[in-house]
Amino acid sequence: MKEVLKQRTKQFAHNCIKVTELLPNTYLAKHIKMQLIRCSTSVAANYRATCIAQSKPSFIAKISIVIEEVDESNFWLEFALDENLIDREKIDELLKESSELTAIFIASRKTANNK
Repeated sequence: MKEVLKQRTKQFAHNCIKVTELLPNTYLAKHIKMQLIRCSTSVAANYRATCIAQSKPSFIAKISIVIEEVDESNFWLEFALDENLIDREKIDELLKESSELTAIFIASRKTANNK
């Protein structure tokens, strides 16, 4: 499962970056682009760090960062949609993936907290 999630988070980052290329060249869109690139790539990088955590508290701290970053990615995707900077059909799959990843990582943190 670790390797599958490593691949999913990496692909999520790639797909978010591709979406930023579809945004217009406005001040707001540029801001959204940079924020989305930063937080979506952070999801993948921090999930990798989670996989090599050396203790339970370290794992919980790192997975919490992953949850925050994937939720922030979702926010910026929704914000671009709210501002009519992109069509829904171009980001529906990313919104779905960010929601699924959020649920997976929250469940993982709950499991770690209960052990």
